[in-house]
Amino acid sequence: MKIALINENSQCAKNEIIFNSLKTVAEPLGHQVFNYGMYSADDANSLTYVQNGILAGILLNSGAADFVVTGCGTGMGAMLACNSMPGVFCGLVADPTDAFLFSQINAGNAISMPYAKGFGWAAELNLQDVYRKLFELEAGLGYPKERAAIMAKNRGILKDVKAASTKDMLTVLKSVDQDLVKGAIAGPKFQEYFFANAKDDGIATYLKSIS
Repeated sequence: MKIALINENSQCAKNEIIFNSLKTVAEPLGHQVFNYGMYSADDANSLTYVQNGILAGILLNSGAADFVVTGCGTGMGAMLACNSMPGVFCGLVADPTDAFLFSQINAGNAISMPYAKGFGWAAELNLQDVYRKLFELEAGLGYPKERAAIMAKNRGILKDVKAASTKDMLTVLKSVDQDLVKGAIAGPKFQEYFFANAKDDGIATYLKSIS
């Protein structure tokens, strides 16, 4: 699985600790981790939590990533921005129990974390425990397991409802403020990571045309 990390401007100074914690857990499980930044408070390209959502939508809808790890100060803004995108199902995750339940019940494709709330001593241990609960088991097995079938049915219904209530990602990219989109894809590693992994030619071609 390809996992993308996205940090916005208020919490970008924590990118290194978040990235290292994610790699420590995910790579031994056979996953690839791609750090889309922001990488530090000095980054020339600044991402807002709204742009986190746009970038998450680009990565997931194009197939460049299978899962997105993002967040902001409270985690709520980035979660809302992600869930405004077609095909993105993002949960607010603060601790390992949240991570386990989101993975097993909701089986979404993105999480948003509160990197300013409760992020203190040994924060990297909580991050690693969160990522372990997210990725060590197959998603969607259900909890409690006897309700797995009804949970899977409800996920399918939600997916259909979201598809009916949102536009496709290419239409979204062409419709929203183009400066927002350009800023979301202006990171120094975006072109290297995205175009090597994207599977949707329409999205890739459009982003090439504006970048």
